[in-house]
Amino acid sequence: MELEETKLTSEEIFHGVAIHLFRDEILLPNGNKGVREVVRHPGAVCVLPLTDDGEVIFVNQFRYALNKVTLEVPAGKLEKGEDPQEAALRELSEETGIEANKIIPMGALYTTPALMDEIIYMYVATELTQGEQHLDEDEFVNVVKIPLSKAVDMVMSGEIRDSKTQTMILKADKYFNK
Repeated sequence: MELEETKLTSEEIFHGVAIHLFRDEILLPNGNKGVREVVRHPGAVCVLPLTDDGEVIFVNQFRYALNKVTLEVPAGKLEKGEDPQEAALRELSEETGIEANKIIPMGALYTTPALMDEIIYMYVATELTQGEQHLDEDEFVNVVKIPLSKAVDMVMSGEIRDSKTQTMILKADKYFNK
């Protein structure tokens, strides 16, 4: 069975700072027409910093959409044309002050493929050195260290709910504890 859908028309409904919302008329595989609303996003990166002692360095930050503080790996939006690995190192340095001598690509994650085209490129950073945090003007985070093994338990118990962070913890655990 054919699964592809073909865009017939596209209308931008909202043009925001980080996202753009489009309403597309599409042709379905069966020949009927349909509508898809799609959020376009420039992409993002996340990085799990792992110390020589097996601790993960996280950030606590308030997430307005959830109205709560979440525990996450450092992450951020890609700038136009920015290399994802360079963006990961930039975000790591900005949010935690950490520089990494080694960075390991861990693949990519579709965050919400039914509604968004956002892709998050994932990395693990090792051989870390501590420097100074240099947050964006509108960014407020606290840095937290948790052993990787405990972080896995926190994912499995539902204590860590952020999808990119869950994915990174489980991937890092599998990668380093084969």
